[in-house]
Amino acid sequence: MEWFNFEWLSFFIVGLATLFLIGELLVNAKGIFAGLGLILMTVYFLAYLDPSMFLTMAVLYIVGILFIFIDGQFINDGSLAGIGAILMIISVGASSPNWVVGLYAVVGLIVGAVMSLFWIKVLPRRNMWSKITLLDQLTDDSGYSSMNRNYRKLLGETGITLTDMRPVGKIKINGEEYSAISNGHWISHDVKVVVKQVDGTRILVEIVD
Repeated sequence: MEWFNFEWLSFFIVGLATLFLIGELLVNAKGIFAGLGLILMTVYFLAYLDPSMFLTMAVLYIVGILFIFIDGQFINDGSLAGIGAILMIISVGASSPNWVVGLYAVVGLIVGAVMSLFWIKVLPRRNMWSKITLLDQLTDDSGYSSMNRNYRKLLGETGITLTDMRPVGKIKINGEEYSAISNGHWISHDVKVVVKQVDGTRILVEIVD
């Protein structure tokens, strides 16, 4: 087909395919995204790939998708997902008839993968990479707290500096030692201080007037 003479077309085909396929991993699209993505990638491979290499590159691409799925569902450390992404890049890049088409395809894959995050905002999200703490909402409503509960009770308490604070040092409150920070001031040891702010495990103290 004459349409496939336009080298930039590989950007849109691979980009849309990746947008749907990665989107299927991130949200519950009931297989619709997976079907659309596989159709688009089949079109890409059929249009640009030598028939003798079709099966090899198609399998490579699908294995890459499976690696990302396995990582997100079971492993949760990103290592296998990284390998999967590399396999996908190799499959679309190596299957292109020239470096220009390949470059468009690789850029399309990357852009499509990034844009797939949009689906999380509009569709029900799958439980992928749930063990990675950065994806958790650590709020009181979900049973967590962004502030360490053991440190929260220290707000307003007084203690004694055990070391010079320059501005970080050690303090003792109610017989317990803590690492604390002053508000940019040098505080000598054996000085009475009060906890003015607690942010997570960061304790900000000031000298007691």
